[in-house]
Amino acid sequence: MSFIQFITFFLIGVGLSFDSFAVSVSCGLMRQEIRFKQAIPIAVSLAFFQAFFPVIGWLAGTTLHKLIYSVDHWIAFGLLALTGIKMMVEGAKPDGTLQSFDPFKVRIILGLSIATSIDALVVGLSFGFLELPILFPVAIIGAVTFLASMLGMLFGKYIPAKCSKQSLILGGIILIAIGIKILVEHLFV
Repeated sequence: MSFIQFITFFLIGVGLSFDSFAVSVSCGLMRQEIRFKQAIPIAVSLAFFQAFFPVIGWLAGTTLHKLIYSVDHWIAFGLLALTGIKMMVEGAKPDGTLQSFDPFKVRIILGLSIATSIDALVVGLSFGFLELPILFPVAIIGAVTFLASMLGMLFGKYIPAKCSKQSLILGGIILIAIGIKILVEHLFV
């Protein structure tokens, strides 16, 4: 594992964690009385799904890789760019779209965990197309998401919702930049 690969996987983890961070900030905003012990299951759920979905995507990507080898870098770029654009659009939605929810209900946190992890599935698919290893990126994605989720709930008590929306935009920019990096590496290296 090279230093460049480590940084790339870390940045992917950071980019993917912004959805979970935004959800966690919302949890903190909605439940300002949330305590550390209450925040742990929420962060674990968000991190688990954020780490598990890339594995599913990776398995699909490695299976399809031989069929699309000549265009895999374009597909990876497209998937990351679309995911990044989706995150940026979500972050640009007007304030007041935050709905009231109870993050302590199991069905709510599972729904949020799955919803915030769809982009991780797409990233895993890209990893499979590019035949990248999955264990290390998944560990980084899970750890970064857990930390971002815990911090998000803490910050949610003290920061306005606008900052969580800006974090989605930043996460989208990071994913698009990584997609461009993959495309450039395959076209010019």
